[in-house]
Amino acid sequence: MTQWVENPTGGRDRGPIGLVRAWVEILLRPQRFFQTGIAPGDQAPALVFIAVVVLVEEASRFAVVELAQRGQLSLGPYDYPVIGDLEPLMALLALVAIVVFVAPAVLHLTAAAQTLLLAPLAPDRGGISETVQVIAYATAPCVFAGLPIPEVRIACGLWGAGLYVYGMGTIHTLSLPRALVVSAVPAAVLFGYGFRAFAAANALL
Repeated sequence: MTQWVENPTGGRDRGPIGLVRAWVEILLRPQRFFQTGIAPGDQAPALVFIAVVVLVEEASRFAVVELAQRGQLSLGPYDYPVIGDLEPLMALLALVAIVVFVAPAVLHLTAAAQTLLLAPLAPDRGGISETVQVIAYATAPCVFAGLPIPEVRIACGLWGAGLYVYGMGTIHTLSLPRALVVSAVPAAVLFGYGFRAFAAANALL
């Protein structure tokens, strides 16, 4: 599902190698990534990208819980989000539902909200597809958000939110302060609640 025949001008390379390259570049060279890796209408690789990020994050979370239940791993003194005691099949179905249905729905709802917030402050903004791509690729650090370490989850959330704000500013021709104003709430909801950075911060208080 990660390979397409068509390859529009600009945007990301297709296939597993393209996914890995995108992940590395967004983490190491975000300025270059947002300037050259986002193209109008090139949503397909971005949708696959966020699906893979959520898959890794949720699968690692499920694996950690399973190891803890077997006594092979300690979750430490902090609360760790779990989804009840699920049988393997139910856990698999829950994982598929999160990756296939929940993640794309949250992505597009966030993009819709972000578009409304951009309207009054970004007259030269890019299209909705570019907004979708920025949001999807900004989740790159969250592959590690499934680990039962609050500090790591907080770092993932902050890093992702920073990429989100920077990407919005780059794509929609906004100064960093304006990008922060229009992106703060959606980024906080996505990374604070969606990837549980707020819960991790609360665990440390």
